[in-house]
Amino acid sequence: MNKKTKKSSEGCEDKNCPIHGELSVRGRTFVGTIISTKMHKTVVVEWLWKKKVAKYERYESKRTRLKAHNPQCISAQDGDIVKIAECRPLSKTKNFVIIEVLGKERGFKEKIEAREEGKFKKEGKDSEAKVDEKEDKNEEVESSEAEKSTEKIVE
Repeated sequence: MNKKTKKSSEGCEDKNCPIHGELSVRGRTFVGTIISTKMHKTVVVEWLWKKKVAKYERYESKRTRLKAHNPQCISAQDGDIVKIAECRPLSKTKNFVIIEVLGKERGFKEKIEAREEGKFKKEGKDSEAKVDEKEDKNEEVESSEAEKSTEKIVE
């Protein structure tokens, strides 16, 4: 079966597809979770790993994020666990391509919502404190103005 008939039967006409296209895969392979599909034909894949800190005899959590090409025939979505492999550079930051989708991550939506909520809480606390300070200053200014006006009336 030649490439033309295989492409037309599968419906994938992406030249950067490792299965139906001309992209060769070599080097490292990783397994991670897709956290963003906002870019065209590109996904952000993330995975967590532990690094030992010898001084404290503990481990610290690290995370790695890479951009990978998402071929039309695979079309992975947010929360999918995927296997990615290294290939030639496809753009300035994209050196990996998705080979296969392994499944869905449990609790992915809740994890992302918690991250977003944490971002807003931090901003909310700071802005609430600033608003409270401004209100206190305004009250002080109003009370001092009221005192001045009563002093003028008394005189």
